[in-house]
Amino acid sequence: MMNLPSPLHPLFVHLPIALTLLLPVFAIGALVAIRRGTQPRRAWGITVALLAALTVSAWAALATGQREEELVEDVVAESAIETHEESAEAFLLATGVVLLIGAAGLLTGRMGSVARGFATAGTVALVGAGWQVGHSGGTLAYREGAAGVYASAARGEVTSSLDGRATSRGDEAKEREEDEDDER
Repeated sequence: MMNLPSPLHPLFVHLPIALTLLLPVFAIGALVAIRRGTQPRRAWGITVALLAALTVSAWAALATGQREEELVEDVVAESAIETHEESAEAFLLATGVVLLIGAAGLLTGRMGSVARGFATAGTVALVGAGWQVGHSGGTLAYREGAAGVYASAARGEVTSSLDGRATSRGDEAKEREEDEDDER
């Protein structure tokens, strides 16, 4: 029986990142091919398939992230988790919208042409939204200490404070957040 890697979230997040960066290139390439005489459905179909793959992979990344949130919430500041989760939810919604617009690009005539133009612009906008998700995820993993939870568990390391709580580098972030709340 095959064992799945743990954590799953890092495994799933890289596909949406790659697709987000590649999609504008494919969309623009499809528009150029159509202008040069390729049938719109044939040229644009690749872009729609990639948009569908992006939407599914973004959903998988969000679902695995929500599952693994439980494992890091004792170490990572809640505000950092919320920022990342909200960015991921907005990204998933945006990919779904661009997919719907992109699918309308399979239509012939003026409607299809306009939809392809808007969808291409949407793929460029997705790069910005994807950057936000990736940046907030990187902050969680490397600045807030979420990756350390898995590294410590893999090594079998257990650290605890005097009051018996599990501790890590991320506790410093939680303490900073609490101090900021107290100052307000």
